[in-house]
Amino acid sequence: MKPMENKIISKWQADEKRPVLRFSPYAWAKLLYFRDKGRTEIGGFGITEAGDLLHITDFITVKQNVTSISVSFEDNAVADLFDQQVDMAKRPEQFARIWVHSHPGDSPEPSLTDEDTFKRVFGSCDWALMFIIAKDDSVYARLSFNTGPKAQIMLPVRIDFTREFNGTEVAFWEKEFKENIQPIVFNSIIDKKKESSTIQPSICEFDEPILPTEWLEEFERMEPAERQFIIDELSVRPELWNQDEGVMYI
Repeated sequence: MKPMENKIISKWQADEKRPVLRFSPYAWAKLLYFRDKGRTEIGGFGITEAGDLLHITDFITVKQNVTSISVSFEDNAVADLFDQQVDMAKRPEQFARIWVHSHPGDSPEPSLTDEDTFKRVFGSCDWALMFIIAKDDSVYARLSFNTGPKAQIMLPVRIDFTREFNGTEVAFWEKEFKENIQPIVFNSIIDKKKESSTIQPSICEFDEPILPTEWLEEFERMEPAERQFIIDELSVRPELWNQDEGVMYI
């Protein structure tokens, strides 16, 4: 029986000189499950084997706070991931070089925040890769070499059916999602005596301003087109607002 060929899922076509980022069907299915489980961005790391650093065999998440435009990993959770993977005899290039995250819209192009994060977090690595998948399955994969003459290469992306792979583990994925993915929810609390309202997140309180400072700063750093996209999303997606409970899902 002829083995199934790799399925190309990006606009970048493979050639003899260009490396290819490949996902096992298991890793790809898990990534799509996490992307489609909620309405926010989600992020994690691509796990590879020592002999093939561009073949992602698993997608792993850590505890993170997420919104529709951002992902913030908890520092202790990342440290725990390093300990776990090192205990499994893996090297950092197998679990901490490929940054994977989703965009809830239809564009996989990196935002200014994505670029800042990639440079700040992965800029000191000898190499790193940023992978983004959008809601419509369009993808973006950029390999960055940060030493020597330095270079950045756009990669084609494939699902590799030519190797053995594990079956789906939905119950396990569901458990991991609930443990690690924490959407930031802002509860509007109305003080009738003062006839004013404040908005507080579910994980900590904010007095002023009504939105977390980090979110406002991130919004201000966006390009005008990115800010307009967020405004348009809020205007056409009533599910982001729950007037009965006074909650806004960002």
